[in-house]
Amino acid sequence: MQVSYFHLMPYPFLKEPGGWPVPHKLFDPVQGHEAYCEYLDEITLADQLGFDWIGCNEHHATPYGLMSNPNLIGSALAVRTSRAKLAMLGCLIPVLNPIRVAEEYAMLDVLSGGRLIAGFIRGIPHEYIAYNVNPDESWERFQEAFDLIVKCWTEPEPFGWDGKYYRFPQISVWPRPYQQPHPPILMSGGTKESAQLAGEKRAKMGIVQLVSLEDARDNADLYRKSAREHGWEPAKDDVLVGLHTYVARTDAEAQQTLGEAEDYFYRVLGDASAHAGQLVISGTKYYATDEARAFRQRRGTTHRQLTIQDRVDRNTVLCGSPETVIRQMQEIVAMTGAGTLQVNFKIGNIPHDRVVASMKLFAEEVLPYVRDV
Repeated sequence: MQVSYFHLMPYPFLKEPGGWPVPHKLFDPVQGHEAYCEYLDEITLADQLGFDWIGCNEHHATPYGLMSNPNLIGSALAVRTSRAKLAMLGCLIPVLNPIRVAEEYAMLDVLSGGRLIAGFIRGIPHEYIAYNVNPDESWERFQEAFDLIVKCWTEPEPFGWDGKYYRFPQISVWPRPYQQPHPPILMSGGTKESAQLAGEKRAKMGIVQLVSLEDARDNADLYRKSAREHGWEPAKDDVLVGLHTYVARTDAEAQQTLGEAEDYFYRVLGDASAHAGQLVISGTKYYATDEARAFRQRRGTTHRQLTIQDRVDRNTVLCGSPETVIRQMQEIVAMTGAGTLQVNFKIGNIPHDRVVASMKLFAEEVLPYVRDV
């Protein structure tokens, strides 16, 4: 079992939901500086505590996550840490310049001595509003950018690219990646279409913010089936399942802390992206099928309706005493076949000292007992 420590880097000082877009006058730079410092300390501690991966992702124009460029955080982590894989999960390649992504990821891989896991992510709907990119083009842009970045890393001679969305007369990316032929790639598997594409592209696959383990199991099965159809067999740790996490001495203490934090996370921090997402869902072809669109709409509604006890019962969060969390992890692995579980301890406005205490308890009394799950 591999365990990935993930950090969303939320802005925990917002008082009430703000709709879309959230005015940036509500961001306090002094508080933001303090939060960034705490967050880097938390992720660095995860490396010291023995987590296998450490990482973050990319979001725009929202208090939901303060990483408009995860590679800036990755560069800080590359020099603060020495052991864990750097999981940038990741760059939103349809809204960015793929050449720039190839360059920055190659830099991180070399800087870290070959510890990069390169996330190729399509993004959530409001990212397309923030960057004024047509959501209807997201799937085609993603696949073209994917192929272009991989060629940037693997083609030893300068080459040109004349695609539908990207055109470059001469490309020769410096530096080349430390890992050859290129760093491991991880894609989202949150929909059936994305799970199948991850299998086709020989990438790792991650499923996060679950409302049902059955959905995760089904997408993992589709991923493996797609991989086999394209001539390869995923390793167990190629399947990642991500969960909000809080460990305390008792189940009651853990549920109270995480329950309050998740309420703040979904009701306040998630309000802007949920509102913008509805605009995209209702008026574009961001989702490949009507089934995928309906699934995401149901998922958003379900998240807002579930109690913390519901989430614990469904095993869609890791929450409780060490014994409870060990049992949950065993059940999640048995259901999904995942070999990598991603844990996110900084949910909403959980204070830094509680985050650190929960991380240490997990490292001391959970991590040693799940390695052979």
